[in-house]
Amino acid sequence: MEEIKENSFSFWKNLIFAIVFFTVTPLALGASLYSLLSFNKNQTSSQTLVYGAKIYASLPTDFPSVAGSVQVSDARAEIIRQYLLRYKSPLTSYADYIVKTADEFNIDYRLTTAIAQQESNLCKVIPLKTYNCWGWGIHSEGTLGFSSFEEGIRVVTMGISQNYISLGLDTPEKIMSKYTPLSNGSWARGVTEFLNEME
Repeated sequence: MEEIKENSFSFWKNLIFAIVFFTVTPLALGASLYSLLSFNKNQTSSQTLVYGAKIYASLPTDFPSVAGSVQVSDARAEIIRQYLLRYKSPLTSYADYIVKTADEFNIDYRLTTAIAQQESNLCKVIPLKTYNCWGWGIHSEGTLGFSSFEEGIRVVTMGISQNYISLGLDTPEKIMSKYTPLSNGSWARGVTEFLNEME
C-alpha cells in the first residue's frame, strides 16, 4: 500500500514539473523575444546592438596615433667593416673613414680596400712601421711610409683620385697599367675579384 502511495506521489510530482516546465518555458522565450524586438525597433546608425542591448559609445577626445621617423643608414661602411673583419684586418676600425675619404675624393668606396687586399693581404704583410698597405711608393729606391693607417688611407685615396681616376684610369686594368705596369694581369684580376666580394 505504501509502495502504491509512493508511486502515486512520484507520478503527481513529475506531472507538476512537466506542467510548470511547459508553461514557464514558452513564457520566458516569449518575453525574451519581445525584449529583443522592442530594443531593436528604434535602432539608429550611431547605436550598436549587442545581445539585445543598445550600446552608446562617445568618441574619444584624443585619437591614438603612431609616430616615428625614418633614419637612413649608409650600408657601405658596414660592407667594408664586415669584409675587413672577415679577413681580420687591422683596418677594420677604419671602415667609416675609408668610405668617407672615398666620397671626399669621388672614387669607388671599395677600391682602396681591394688594392690593400691585393698588395698586403689587408695590411697583414707590410714593411715594418710604415702603415703602407697599398704598395704606395714602394720601389727599388725605398719605401714610402705613413704616420698612421688614417694618413695612409687619405694619401692613397687622394693619389688614386688625382693620378688615376681623373686621368681616365678608372678600371683595375687601366689602373694597373700605371700602378704596377710589370704585372701580367694578375693584379687587375685580383683587385676586380676583391671589388666583387664587397658588392
